[in-house]
Amino acid sequence: MPLTVVLHGPAGVGKTTLAKKWMVDWTQDNHAKTFNSTFYLSCKELNHKGECSFADLLSKNWPDLQDAVPEILTQAQKILFIIDGFEELRVPSEALIHDMCCDWQKQKPVPVLLGSLLKRKMLPKATLLITTRPGALRELGLLVEQPFFIEIEGFLELDRKAYFLKHFEEEAQALRAFDLMKSNAALFHLGSAPAVCWIVCTCMKLQMEKGEDPAPTCQTITSLFLHFLCSQFTSPPGSCPGPFLQVPVTALCLLAAEGIWTQTSMFDGEDLERLGVKESDFHPFLDKNILQKGKDCEGCYSFIHLSVQQFLAALFYVLEREEEEDGDSCRWDIGGVQKLLSKEERLKNPSLTHVGYFLFGLLNEKRAGELETTFGCQVSRKVKQELLEFRVKSNKNKRLSSVTDMKEVLYCLYESQEEQLVKNAMSYVKEISIHLTNTFEMMQSSFCLKHCENLQKISLQVEKGIFLENDTESELDAQVERSQCDHRSLPLWTDLCSVFSSNKNLSFLDVSQSFLSHSSVRILCEQITRVTCHLQKVVIKNISPSDAYRDLCLAFIGKKTLTHLILEGDVHTDKMLLLLLCEMLKHSRCNLQYLRLGSCCDAAQKWDDSSLALGINQSLRCLDLTASELLDEGVKLLCTTLRHPKCFLQKLSLENCHLTEACCKELSSTLIVNQRLTYLCLANNKLGDGGVKLLCEGLSYPECQLQTLVLWHCNITRRGCKLISKLLQGDSSLTNLDLGLNPIATGLWFLCEALKKPNCNLKYLGLWGCSITPSCCQGLASALISNQRLETLDLGQNVLGKNGIMMLFEALKQNDGPLKTLRLKVDESSVEVQKLLKDVKDSNPKLTIECNNARTTRSSCCDFFS
Repeated sequence: MPLTVVLHGPAGVGKTTLAKKWMVDWTQDNHAKTFNSTFYLSCKELNHKGECSFADLLSKNWPDLQDAVPEILTQAQKILFIIDGFEELRVPSEALIHDMCCDWQKQKPVPVLLGSLLKRKMLPKATLLITTRPGALRELGLLVEQPFFIEIEGFLELDRKAYFLKHFEEEAQALRAFDLMKSNAALFHLGSAPAVCWIVCTCMKLQMEKGEDPAPTCQTITSLFLHFLCSQFTSPPGSCPGPFLQVPVTALCLLAAEGIWTQTSMFDGEDLERLGVKESDFHPFLDKNILQKGKDCEGCYSFIHLSVQQFLAALFYVLEREEEEDGDSCRWDIGGVQKLLSKEERLKNPSLTHVGYFLFGLLNEKRAGELETTFGCQVSRKVKQELLEFRVKSNKNKRLSSVTDMKEVLYCLYESQEEQLVKNAMSYVKEISIHLTNTFEMMQSSFCLKHCENLQKISLQVEKGIFLENDTESELDAQVERSQCDHRSLPLWTDLCSVFSSNKNLSFLDVSQSFLSHSSVRILCEQITRVTCHLQKVVIKNISPSDAYRDLCLAFIGKKTLTHLILEGDVHTDKMLLLLLCEMLKHSRCNLQYLRLGSCCDAAQKWDDSSLALGINQSLRCLDLTASELLDEGVKLLCTTLRHPKCFLQKLSLENCHLTEACCKELSSTLIVNQRLTYLCLANNKLGDGGVKLLCEGLSYPECQLQTLVLWHCNITRRGCKLISKLLQGDSSLTNLDLGLNPIATGLWFLCEALKKPNCNLKYLGLWGCSITPSCCQGLASALISNQRLETLDLGQNVLGKNGIMMLFEALKQNDGPLKTLRLKVDESSVEVQKLLKDVKDSNPKLTIECNNARTTRSSCCDFFS
């Protein structure tokens, strides 16, 4: 099968160099045995060629081949085509797919000829070597079949370090500059391109020679690129900027912006003429190597690197321009600020995202002054308001729940380094989700969060590798290198955590799926214990190291503002954690109302101290022990506490605690004695009908005040339904009952009979996934007609069939009862069912019928975390 190889990687990492080296090797006979002929086709250059035949395309640089082309093409299997810079093709991918040509003598636009070659309509047996940037891989994938991908990474970390050591005369300066670049993850990533390393080194070397500290310059990519540009044209002290620079910089920015929008990095004389600029305008930038003449294309120009072009394109939007003459702007293929920042455009053209970052960076007043001083041009302040209104305020009425969207917002605002802009932009944000993958993102987040005055909730996730102090599995096996990494990250973490004690509105913290360290946990705890920290709700879920749970519990002791605490993770063997929780509950300043210990404790004997603590504490209202290995013995100890006259618990969840019928007698007696308990969840425990019988005995007493009972997935059958039915027909206080995922289809008749009785108080009935069949629906329909209290009925994940659903809908049409929510699985393909569904909704507008979510998720009869 013909081979297609794709070299992909970011701009400037050496894809073209590698392709050309292959050509050189071929000319030196290293690959001549494999290929008789090799052709290099640059998409950058070919963009400037009009219609031609494929034969003309191959002989354009080698006129002597004109007569030999037919013979060469007859041996396609011995030909290698190098197609360099696929992303530069100025044509939509769809056009390449639909317009194909297999005749190498036929005149066609160059993109069509190349598309035909890639699609193997032209010379299907030839070997193809294609270079492209990652952003164009999707379009390329639509054309080529079964390509072999090779990623070109450019300079690795050691290569970058070696480059710095070679550029600087003093090793100390080189290592200082390298460390500064490394501290900015975005800049360090760009450093895989040698051209960017040259820009960074040139900029920082000049600053160091002047005795300036380059650290502030490396804070953002914008400040570094701006400082580099301005340093190349700095006027002597006391002199005015040369007026000759105003026109050239405007022309250069226009060229850059046009290229970004048309996804072009090489320009010829026709481009310059259409844009209304002169070649002579670019001489200052050619001298400084910012713009370069094309080596293989005479009269063509390109920027030293794509990031420089993106920076200058952003500069195009902030420079004040004289009013264009009629027709000037229509010659430019450049979108406005709103189009630049739209998600749709950025998906089509990834470079626009980076232009947007630079654009925010250029809003900084100090940088604007630097531009005006250097080039004598005016910077527009109007664009700041336009950016604020569109990029950030457009999300005002949307929850920024998407971590990706939030990262972009934080990146943009950090790049500006304008505190007032951040305050204005973030003034409406009340909830934020942050996923930290490197220290630079930590820096961005802390800068923005400190100015987010109305923030109420932070959800935080920290990836592995940021803190390496106690990371024994880290590839960095040297202790010194690990400590150096934490030396960079811990000050930034301290800055980020300071928001917990400085923002008086911040009341909710969720730290989940995070890899911390002893030092980072200690810093977090220090902020939590401060009097100025007003956290009310805290979620700690699946974090490491495991003893972080203990440290945090110690920080919570005596924390008066804390009302809700969730601890989840695989730390059930930690006895000290449970002791600290007891101390927290016994503290006189404890105001905790909700406590969840998911998978955090096991072994019944540990509950002796816990029971005592619950007896002393008078603030706790909700206790959730989901997934704790409490066992029947643990529940018996807990029940002793629940029967204590000073126990104020109102809600208790014992879901998935490995309970059986053996503990139900204790629970039943507790329900009689404790008249404050209104919610009990026993889901996912093997209680069986025997357990239900014991529970019903307690529930039947008039002293029992339980309102919500969750028996989801408890092995309840027909016999259990009969017992529950009898209970509901008495004077039971139950208003919410969840029997989901129990095989009770044959026992549904008993429940329907109870629903018909006037003294049945149920408002919520959960029957999700209970194997209910169409034959059961007649009884349900009859019950819905009679019942005067039921507000929510969950029949999701039951195959009711067309007839069963029709019966239910007909009943709902007849009776404008109290039902507000019905969840069920509906066959959406049935026209008859859809019509009846519409009729029901029209006749009973207050009724909500949920059809889609009911298929896979069960509803909740109570918000336990309220």
